[in-house]
Amino acid sequence: MPPQTRRTSFPKVVIDRDTDSEESSSDEDEIDEEDDVVGEEEVTEPKADEEEGEEEQEKSVTKKKTPITISLKKVCKVCKRTGHEAGFKGATYIDCPMKPCFLCKMPGHTTMTCPHRVATEYGVVPAPRRNTHSSLDYVFQRQLRPHIPKKGQLGVWDFCKVYEKTVYSEIHGCILNNMKLNPRNDGTVYTGSSDGTACCVDLETGISLSLMNLNPNGWQGPSTWRMIYGLDINLDKGVVLVADNFGYLYTVDMRSNNVTGKPILIHKKGSKVVGLHCNPLQPDLLLSCGNDHFARIWDMRQLETGSSLVDLPHKRVVNSAYFSPLTGSKILTTSQDNRIRVWDSIFGSLDSPSREIVHSHDFNRHLTAFRAEWDPKDQSESLVVIGRYISENYNGAALHPIDFIDISTGQLVAEIMDPNITTISPVNKLHPRDDILASGSSRSLFIWRPKEKHEIEKPIDERKIVLCGKAEKKAKRKFGDESDCDSDDDGFTTKGKTVKSKQPYLDSTSTSKSKSKSKSKSKSSKKP
Repeated sequence: MPPQTRRTSFPKVVIDRDTDSEESSSDEDEIDEEDDVVGEEEVTEPKADEEEGEEEQEKSVTKKKTPITISLKKVCKVCKRTGHEAGFKGATYIDCPMKPCFLCKMPGHTTMTCPHRVATEYGVVPAPRRNTHSSLDYVFQRQLRPHIPKKGQLGVWDFCKVYEKTVYSEIHGCILNNMKLNPRNDGTVYTGSSDGTACCVDLETGISLSLMNLNPNGWQGPSTWRMIYGLDINLDKGVVLVADNFGYLYTVDMRSNNVTGKPILIHKKGSKVVGLHCNPLQPDLLLSCGNDHFARIWDMRQLETGSSLVDLPHKRVVNSAYFSPLTGSKILTTSQDNRIRVWDSIFGSLDSPSREIVHSHDFNRHLTAFRAEWDPKDQSESLVVIGRYISENYNGAALHPIDFIDISTGQLVAEIMDPNITTISPVNKLHPRDDILASGSSRSLFIWRPKEKHEIEKPIDERKIVLCGKAEKKAKRKFGDESDCDSDDDGFTTKGKTVKSKQPYLDSTSTSKSKSKSKSKSKSSKKP
């Protein structure tokens, strides 16, 4: 019987696989081949020599073989490196330390440790613009397909009666991007839509009058389809100003409701003009902003292509640009680079902004753009309101507060939130006279009011005994009280008892079907 070689035990699996393991596999093959050759040559050798040969082969095999290693290390999902992780942990998002901060766009720290979450600084240089791809094909196909309902509706209601509303569904065929009430007639509103039409709507009857149609031939593809975004009213000139997504400005006469003059290119050709605002005290001044990274000031008396008075450059898309509401001397812009920029005076140097405030409003697509809005009641013209994109952890819930910022110092004055509202609120409007804020969040509209201060003399659900008849007169003489028992107010009185209850005040009112909040006033009861 020919001699047989024995195989040693298999190598153990340990951590980390390197190049030595690959060499060990090749060495093992060579050893197997040598074993086969030795077996053939030693057929005629004695048994003693066979045993010695086997021992020597076993020793040589153990020396040449190295352990096979396998790596099972965790890597970051963002940079594919080891030693850290990135992503959501509960309600908090952890940034990758190898990437710039998502909030301020500066390297060296993460969003959680960013100093701009609490304090702001001036003159911060933002990160370069990120490469983005156009989503016109996807958006237009989604909006223009006939089976998609509820596009371009206009709703009117009293915010004190959230369920008594009127919705006009035949004003536009696509999303309604902008609307302005006629300052001389609050029953008329001018609207602009993604279907390329501008209308004048009577809020009493819902009858709309088409002012212009930029797509008379219908859908011919995204390269020719025009949409209306910027819109404002100039009462001194008696015109409605409309701007489209190709950089052009149109004027509509308010008396004849017809387009006057030729369209004027006010921004880069092919770029979207997202905002128009006329100066409240100097109606000849017009402020525009667009996707070409510029906000521009124009003179309405000599409005021509390339004749802007001042060009205010930004690093990324400018979401909005507004003159201050009372004096019109300040400018407030919101850019996609997480910056709110302020120019304190339009009559001074406009080469650089007076302040740059870092704020979280850099968002992904398919979300309404964030816009910092002035408080029209603030005489100092320093208070603005804007929603926040990055969520904050409030007792385990990820909430997106609405921020009130003092633009004179760049500090956060107040933030409002509700544990039941976990969605983002990019649209926020302050009432021109009352302390009321309307915010749009997802498919709901919320009304915020400050809590009223009630003087509470006695605990809630207080009960008191009211004596009637002779017993009441005796009690009054005994305690020296000559007041009339009819002076008690707002108490629910039964025979012999008055029960007083008080309901808590809620500071937000939702118009969505799933949430509805209201406030109730109550007065404290008086002692007998």
